[in-house]
Amino acid sequence: MTTTPVSKERLTPMKQGYDDSNWREEYKAHTSNKMELDLLENGPKSLSQSWHLGALYSNWKKMKGYDKLDPKENEGQLQSSFGDFEKSIKRYNKT
Repeated sequence: MTTTPVSKERLTPMKQGYDDSNWREEYKAHTSNKMELDLLENGPKSLSQSWHLGALYSNWKKMKGYDKLDPKENEGQLQSSFGDFEKSIKRYNKT
């Protein structure tokens, strides 16, 4: 038995409604931390530094109000209760 993929559509990148090309320069005015300034100027050299830079980017987006433009989190709209599951099992067992 072979299975076929459910969907063949490609995921498209999210379209931004803002310009973040100069966010590092803008964020420099909001920090006096020497390590953060070095990170903003020279970029990350390790994985943990890239995480830190990502956190700085998130802070910058929150300061500018751009975090409200991000897609909404999945809050469980596709989840069902165990009771619903039991009802569906009983329905299939009757046939």
